[in-house]
Amino acid sequence: MKNRNCFGRAGLVMVSAFLLLGLSACNRNSSGGDVMASVNGRKIYRSEVDKYYANQTAGSDQQPTGEQAVSLRLSILNELIETEILMQRAEKLGLLATDEEVDRKLNEIKSPYTAEEFNKRLQDKKISLDDFKRDLRRSLTRDKVLNKEITSRINITDQDVSGYYHDHKAEFNLIEAQYHLAKIMVSGVVSAQVHNLQNSKAQNAVEAGKKIQMIANRLDSGDDFATMAMNYSEDPETSNNGGDLGMAPESALKNADPATREAVMQLKPGQYTPVIPMINPTNHQPYAYMIVKLISKEPAGQRDLNDPRVQQAIRQQLRDRREQLLKAAYYESLRDDAKVTNYYAEEVLKNAGAAK
Repeated sequence: MKNRNCFGRAGLVMVSAFLLLGLSACNRNSSGGDVMASVNGRKIYRSEVDKYYANQTAGSDQQPTGEQAVSLRLSILNELIETEILMQRAEKLGLLATDEEVDRKLNEIKSPYTAEEFNKRLQDKKISLDDFKRDLRRSLTRDKVLNKEITSRINITDQDVSGYYHDHKAEFNLIEAQYHLAKIMVSGVVSAQVHNLQNSKAQNAVEAGKKIQMIANRLDSGDDFATMAMNYSEDPETSNNGGDLGMAPESALKNADPATREAVMQLKPGQYTPVIPMINPTNHQPYAYMIVKLISKEPAGQRDLNDPRVQQAIRQQLRDRREQLLKAAYYESLRDDAKVTNYYAEEVLKNAGAAK
């Protein structure tokens, strides 16, 4: 499910970003020139940094200036340096992603879209298909390296799980019932942005009413709730993960509007509410609609160590923490072994932070 959200916000090793292109430029290895840094002799050009800078600041009402702009460029350049170091490590390990792996991932990402829809999304991001595939290759390569060097070596033992549980037993004592909820939301507000897979947006209240009813009918016919949320929900925070709202305490439901609270409290796990109108308090007219699903409900009380959900949660938390620590150490180790020259950082120091 997560792999389909490929057109989200920009990042240096994510498929939604402007890509790490080998752009041609003058080879001037001096501070303030076209080369902003080098990694073991491989150059990172100012034009690359400028692309990421433009991408990350696009659409912002207030553009960075002065020290903020310098700080952002330094951050972008540092990530480009780390990415180049990792790619060079992948070459040594023989772990560069193959054409077959890239094509397989590309087909997986394209599968929810028509050819026209996919091409339009590339155009909206101002990237070509070749650029997109190049970034996919880097992303897959990064995953292969980190899996071999870090993830595959992490082992969480039963003793680790037991020790964490006894040291943090209070964390597993729920003082109130917890509700795991998901929602599909449709809004008649035209200015609202959408991030669903179908790029589906109601243009007014009438369209919103018809759209939510279509969704309700399809749910009643057996369509999957998470899939419908990813395709049609207009909630920018949850549409990309199937409408999942995570766990919410029962007290949070008491703060919801009465109609929503009453509808959710009557649900059993796996059930969803009828269409719930969201009312504008000014004119008392519906401006949006939602459908809420109860995925699961956790009663209050102490959770035992032998509860599979407790063990799974502890293992995942310990694994995530250890992986984060080891990745940080791994990046530092790779950087120590690399010959890195950051000309832009030197320029910033030379000009007391006034570099552009």
